[in-house]
Amino acid sequence: MKQPLLGIVASVLVIAISLGFIALFAFPIFATWVSFLTICFIPMQIVTSVTWGCKHPGFAAARPQPAKGILLTLMALLVGAIVAAIHFSTVGGGINPPTPMLAMCIIASVIIAFWLAIMWGGWPFNKLIKNPVGAGFAILVASYVINYLLFRLLFNYGFMRGAPVYVAALDPHGPFNAWSVLVFYVTVIAAMFLSLNFDLWPFTAFPSLMKQPVLGMVWTITALVLGGLAFYLGVNAIGMDVVSFMVRAPIPFIFGTIIVLNMLHGSLFGKLAQPLKGVLNAIASAVIGVALAEIFGFLAPVVTGAVKPGPPNYDFEIWLASALLAVTFPFLIFYAEFFRMWPLHKEPEETTAAPPPSSPPAAT
Repeated sequence: MKQPLLGIVASVLVIAISLGFIALFAFPIFATWVSFLTICFIPMQIVTSVTWGCKHPGFAAARPQPAKGILLTLMALLVGAIVAAIHFSTVGGGINPPTPMLAMCIIASVIIAFWLAIMWGGWPFNKLIKNPVGAGFAILVASYVINYLLFRLLFNYGFMRGAPVYVAALDPHGPFNAWSVLVFYVTVIAAMFLSLNFDLWPFTAFPSLMKQPVLGMVWTITALVLGGLAFYLGVNAIGMDVVSFMVRAPIPFIFGTIIVLNMLHGSLFGKLAQPLKGVLNAIASAVIGVALAEIFGFLAPVVTGAVKPGPPNYDFEIWLASALLAVTFPFLIFYAEFFRMWPLHKEPEETTAAPPPSSPPAAT
């Protein structure tokens, strides 16, 4: 089976499995424990697929499929379990079920992991630590440390005061509304995914920019400007509710990009040159992402039951965001990157080193 048929069939298969998995849980469990636990292993997925190129650690990478995919998946789950335990007892204060503070903190950690592993290419850790496994775990730890510091510095949950889920001792009491900060994070990382649709054009037109730390700085500034502009237009200019904006714009675009680049391997417009290729990739990512978000939303009552949209609880928005990015996204990456779409597709096992961080990374 070849692309794009391979990616289409694989995507449909994984989406069906994801919806079946979600259907196992009542909404209160899915929106708290399930989404929290699945998000905990995504940063390890990012390190494994981006920093290591699924070529490390050796005990897993050297094996044929499906053993390779199984071992890499088990490693991500193990690391995720450790991360979950640490965050639950610290950021979450050991409160059952996980609090909104804990949920948003762990979501933000994924954004920081994307930022370090992709935009900064693992710099400076891959320069300071020659062992790629050690460098990967250093990136992972740094992601959580930086995220925690930003969480304590920026997030404020005062708008929840008086609600049963509000815990004053866990509120960082930062200067910004927590929802606004989180949605801004997500919108900025959507701008990073936009650049991936363009294979980092126009940065690639300037060789001096394609080296770290210059690329990391320029790419970060570009993403902040583009993401900030999109956030301002959607939330401030148009006046959309900030959570509704998140599930209508940046999240569908991110999800669509994963389909276009990771599942379809960029095959839709692969023969075209940039920037036309990027424009069409971005349009396809937006259209596919929005269409799938609508399909997920339509199926929500069947899969989980009635979930009410809008404030103050945002049940539908939380369900949709969790269904797309907390469950289906990592399931897609497990299958596309760890298992290389086995058994739908079989390829020779590679033994070459992972590409240098300065080269255009994959969408994950």
